[in-house]
Order: sequence, then C-alpha cells, then structure tokens
Amino acid sequence: MDTSPYLRLCFPRFAILFLIGWIVLATQPSSAAENKDYRIGERLSPPASAKSKNNRAPQAVPVAYKEKTWDDLMPKSWDPMAPLKGLQLDQMKDSDPRAIQALENIREAWKSAPVERSLDGERIRIPGFVIPLERAGNKVSEFLLVPYFGACIHTPPPPSNQIIHVRTAKPVANMRTMDTMWVNGLMQVGKVDTEMGQAGYQLKAERVVPYP
Repeated sequence: MDTSPYLRLCFPRFAILFLIGWIVLATQPSSAAENKDYRIGERLSPPASAKSKNNRAPQAVPVAYKEKTWDDLMPKSWDPMAPLKGLQLDQMKDSDPRAIQALENIREAWKSAPVERSLDGERIRIPGFVIPLERAGNKVSEFLLVPYFGACIHTPPPPSNQIIHVRTAKPVANMRTMDTMWVNGLMQVGKVDTEMGQAGYQLKAERVVPYP
C-alpha cells in the first residue's frame, strides 16, 4: 500500500486543521476499510497486478471496460505540488500566515485541477474509497470515489481530478464511508460541487462491487 503524496506534503504541517478533520471522520459510520487497518492517506494496491490482503488474485477485468488507475486521471504535464514550490513548510508553524496562505493557494489550485479529456465517454473500471452522498434507508445511489483513505474528510481534499462523482444505475445496499469498491461505468468530464469537495469527473456506474 502507498500513502498519498498530497497528504505527505500537507501533513502534519497543518496540524490544527488535521485534528478538525479527524473529529469529522470520527463521527462518520464505521466502515469495512477501517477494519482492514487502512491508514489516513493510504492508497489501494495497483489493481492490475496486486493481490488483496487475503492473497486472493484480483478479479478479471470485464472486456467492455478499460481498467484505469488514479494517475491516469491526471494530465502528465500537471504538477499538483506547484503551488508549494519554494516554500519551506517544515520551518513554519501552523499559525504562520505563509502556511495559512499556502493552504489556501493549494486549495484553489486543486479545485481547478485539469482533467484528462481523453477519458470523456470511455467505459472504465477503477477502484477506490467511497463517500456516500445520497442515501435512502440503507441504499446509496450517489457517492464520491476517491484514491486514498480519509480523502475529502481530512483537510485539504484531493485535487478535483482525483475525485469522481458517481451515480449508480441501481442503489447499492449497506455502503459505508471509506468502504473500498470497484466501480465500472461510463466516464464523463465535468465538475460537480459537493459539500465534501469538487469532483472533476462524473461516472455513470453500471456495476459496483467490493474491492478487490
């Protein structure tokens, strides 16, 4: 498992904001992901080759879908850390105006992060952590898919090109915050604002199953 580079650079530099985010996470429903001991910022194993924690081989990729990684969603020429270049965050206190401004700068840069337009209209398959948005009883029909544990719950949220807004063809039962899922469906480029963050992509899910 890998840890998100976004969190490695932004934490624990903004420790106060991190603690606020942790309180928010503590109020969310417990999830299967937590039971698997995922750490904040931890990513799932590369789907094409990695085995699950119980050593089962990954599921075969349906022919109709192209398997994607989260790196595929970022244009190769884009540098997510550009707003922090030249700053020595390790020498700043959380109350330092420069640190506060740096957080605001990266929030704005990540909110308008460029998307990979070649993905528009593709039928893809991608794994990630889920954040339910629209719930009716124990069924979820709308959620965010994110690349690492704690994303969109801790500060700052990931770049918008690392958040997928998902609507399902059929509601998914018993989905909990930070559960890990494979999502298959039609990808579209287009921003969606939610209370948990801005998504740069939309996915019309045709199949949602537990990861791996």
